[in-house]
Amino acid sequence: MELDVIDNLDKIHAVEWNRLAGHSPPLQHAFLTALHDSGAASAKTGWIPRYLTVRKGDALVGAMPAYEKYHSHGEYVFDWAWAEAYERYGLAYYPKILVAIPFTPVPGPRLLASCPEVRARLVEGLGELRSAVGASSIHCLFPHEDDWPAFTQAGMMSREGVQFHWQNQDYVNFESFLATLNHEKRKKIRQERRKIAETGITFEWRQGNEIRPQDWLFFEACYRNTYALHRSTPYLNQEFFQQLGQNQSHQVCLILALREGRPIASALNLFDSQRAYGRYWGALEYVPGLHFETCYYQSLEFCIHRGIAVFEGGAQGEHKLARGLMPTRTLSFHQLADEHFSTAVQQFLARESQGIAHYRDELEAHGPYKKESM
Repeated sequence: MELDVIDNLDKIHAVEWNRLAGHSPPLQHAFLTALHDSGAASAKTGWIPRYLTVRKGDALVGAMPAYEKYHSHGEYVFDWAWAEAYERYGLAYYPKILVAIPFTPVPGPRLLASCPEVRARLVEGLGELRSAVGASSIHCLFPHEDDWPAFTQAGMMSREGVQFHWQNQDYVNFESFLATLNHEKRKKIRQERRKIAETGITFEWRQGNEIRPQDWLFFEACYRNTYALHRSTPYLNQEFFQQLGQNQSHQVCLILALREGRPIASALNLFDSQRAYGRYWGALEYVPGLHFETCYYQSLEFCIHRGIAVFEGGAQGEHKLARGLMPTRTLSFHQLADEHFSTAVQQFLARESQGIAHYRDELEAHGPYKKESM
C-alpha cells in the first residue's frame, strides 16, 4: 500500500473519490471542490488541504479529507479552551491536523475504505502527517460509527456531542407524524402552521434543474443576512453556491417561502436516498414562526414525500426537540502530542461526557412523542 498526501483534490478523479465516499452529499468530490475553488476552504482562509490517499497499484483504495489548520473556525466541535491553555504555557497549538468537512457538522464516513488494513493505514498516516508538519494535535470530527473502532484502537480520545435528528417512521403524511406527538406539542405545531398559512405565504420545493440562477442569488442574500443578524462573517460565498447548483443540484432541495409569488425566505437542504441534511436558512422579511415552517416542517414534509428515513437538523437548539427532532449522540476523536496536555484533556473529556449524558437524558425525558410512540 502506498500512502500519499494530496494538496489539491483535482489530483484525484471524481469517479475514484465518489466510489469510496458513497452517496453522502457533503463528501462528494463536487461539494469539496466547490469549497476549495470558491476560496471558502483554502490556504488563504486557513484550510490547507492535506488529503490522505492509499493506493494499491493504480487503484485508489482509501482516502481521508484532512486539513492543516491555523485556527478553529468552522468546525462546530469547540477546542478554543485547549488552544488558549497551550498559549498560556508558551506552546503552539496551531497548526493542527483536522479530519472533517469544512463548515459542515454532518456525521459521515471519514475513513473512506472498506478494508480494515487500509483504514488502519489511513489512521497511521495521520500520525505521520502530524509529525511532518509539526502539528500539535489531530482531530477527527463527526465520523460515522463504523470509523470509531479504528480511531479508538489508535489510542485517540473520544469526545461526545449531541445533535438533533428526526426519524421517519414510514409516515403517510405530516398528520400521521403529528399523531405520534403528545397533545401539547401537536397542538403547538398546528397553531404555528396555521398562523403562517393565514399570512398567505406559500412554499415551493425546487430541485435539480428547477433551481434557477436567480434562486441561487436570492438564497445567497438570505444566507448573508442570517450572518449579518448575528454580527458574524459568512463562511461561504456566491461562487460556492453557483458551483453547487451547477454540479450537485440533484442532491439539493431549495425551499422557498413566497408572498404573492415573491420569495421572502429560503432554506437549503442536501439529501440522498436515506438522509436529508438541514444546512442553511435565511429571510429578508421577519415573519413570526417562518423559521420553524421553512426549516423544519417543510423539510419533514419533503422527507415524508420522498421516503427519506432521517432528517438531520444539526447541533444546538433545544427548540428542535419540540418539532420532533430527538437528541442523537455524536463522537469526535482527538490526539494531542504533548503528554501533559493529553492527560489533562482526557480528564476533562471524562467529566464532560458525564455532563453530556445527563443533558441527553434530560432532553429525552422531555421529548415530544407519546410514550407508546417511542
